[in-house]
Amino acid sequence: EEEKKEGLIEFYDSFKDMFEFFCKNTTIHGTIRLVCSDSNRMKTAFWTLLFLASFGMLYWQFALMFSQYWAYPVVLTMSMHSGPKMFPAITICNLDPYRFELVSEHLVQLDHMAEKSIAFLYGINTSASLVHMNEKNIHIKDLSGTGNLSRSTFKLSQNFSLLRMSDHNNRSGKKHSSVGFRLCNATGGNCFYKTYSSGMDAILEWYRFHYMNIMSQLPVIINISDHEEQIEDMVYSCQYDGEPCRPSDYVHFHHPVFGSCYTFNSKGTDSFWTATKPGIPYGLSLILRAEQKDHIPLLSTVAGVKVMIHNHNQTPFLEHEGFDIRPGIATTIGIQQDEVNRLGGNYGKCTTNGDDVNVKLLYNNSYTLQACLHFCFQHIMIRECGCGYYYYPLPPGAEYCDYNKQPAWGHCFYQLYNRLRNHHLNCFEQCPKPCRESLYKVSAGTAKWPSAKSQDWVRQALRHQNGYNSTSNRKDIAKVTIFYQQLNYQSVNESPLLTENLLLSSMGSQWSLWFGSSVLSVVEMFELLIDTLVLSLLFCYQRFRSRKTMNVAHTPAIPS
Repeated sequence: EEEKKEGLIEFYDSFKDMFEFFCKNTTIHGTIRLVCSDSNRMKTAFWTLLFLASFGMLYWQFALMFSQYWAYPVVLTMSMHSGPKMFPAITICNLDPYRFELVSEHLVQLDHMAEKSIAFLYGINTSASLVHMNEKNIHIKDLSGTGNLSRSTFKLSQNFSLLRMSDHNNRSGKKHSSVGFRLCNATGGNCFYKTYSSGMDAILEWYRFHYMNIMSQLPVIINISDHEEQIEDMVYSCQYDGEPCRPSDYVHFHHPVFGSCYTFNSKGTDSFWTATKPGIPYGLSLILRAEQKDHIPLLSTVAGVKVMIHNHNQTPFLEHEGFDIRPGIATTIGIQQDEVNRLGGNYGKCTTNGDDVNVKLLYNNSYTLQACLHFCFQHIMIRECGCGYYYYPLPPGAEYCDYNKQPAWGHCFYQLYNRLRNHHLNCFEQCPKPCRESLYKVSAGTAKWPSAKSQDWVRQALRHQNGYNSTSNRKDIAKVTIFYQQLNYQSVNESPLLTENLLLSSMGSQWSLWFGSSVLSVVEMFELLIDTLVLSLLFCYQRFRSRKTMNVAHTPAIPS
């Protein structure tokens, strides 16, 4: 008997032999039942269908896993931390903007227009309360050196008069009146009314609209604080952690609506402002002058102090954030810090420092979502309306809106602002959230201050030390204490819901569930595929060789 030698590579005689060998020797469960019941076709068909169904369920689960993985979901994890930390930046404003000498005449004219409008709408004569206040307490600032600007070139427009309109309510059958003013485009068409259900809100918005046109006549003043009053005129006492504040602890700026403002600990780099203990005695304590001199009484109806708690190197947008402090009240404000850390990249849109954002920031401060939205709106405003909004900085080469030069800028502005508010502008797509952000939760308590029995000696002490000269019973001082409730802070971190390791682990679990096998079983399946491909190529080659041989055998011989 001839001895059969084993070759280096063994090939099967047929696909059936190869499949039987695989089913009998593989580590995948259930495959042996496909070949061990040759005499029972029903049982073989049943196990074949069951095997194919398990195979389909396995890869359906794989598809769900990969679709969830490529969606890049995140999970929020919260952790508590404790230790000394830097006190936040605190901005305070006196809610009392003053009149520049350069535009004071136009503001007086605007006050007269407001008196006539109020008299027309409500029949109230306000000249005694407005003009007398302005003549008595007008705060003129000399802006010499800013350029010779002609005061006669600007004229208040009479095309934006306040009107009362009646709206008929079909449901209740009652008539409701609204107050507003009319705005049209450059050709005088596409007009609409900027209306308010409250006449007070309409008058304030109408006054602000004219006020912005007047203030646009001022040159862009960088060091406007040089023309301001000193901090002692507003802050009578300042202590942090029991120590008096220093002149280097604050920076000054002027807001066209909220008046003279001071920001304490704006940079957050001085170790003096490191908070080591929680509680009221270790916070920032301020005694503030909250008197409203009524420089511009129709610009704001609030008397007191505006306070905003924010991050360091952050531009305070006081029109959107902050809270008011009432005069004659001692207010204690407890703060609690939270940190949010976002992943960014495929897991969400965020920016580290704003360098990768298409919107050019006009403030030299750290990136915030609010700043990006404001500057995005300002760039769109300049492109669409031809001028910039007065409350926001200007890019180089642009100018503020003035209805003597751009008569239709109000029509353009209010339409753009409605589109921004309704998320119809692309600013929210261009401005991502910061990847790392600190948030401050605030809780406040109030009490009357000074009390009836202590107000005499408190006023005398302030008069002796700070030159406080109020002799009336009007409450024009306030006390504010801002402190950390506790030094513990909560950190909210985003982490991937599905990582590569977790994805492989889930795939292995599904493979074991449906087939009861391991990674080596996957290698066996790849080996089966390779054997099938090689065997197919060999059979094709053999068929090609056999046809060629038959063609040679049937070739007729050529006679000699």
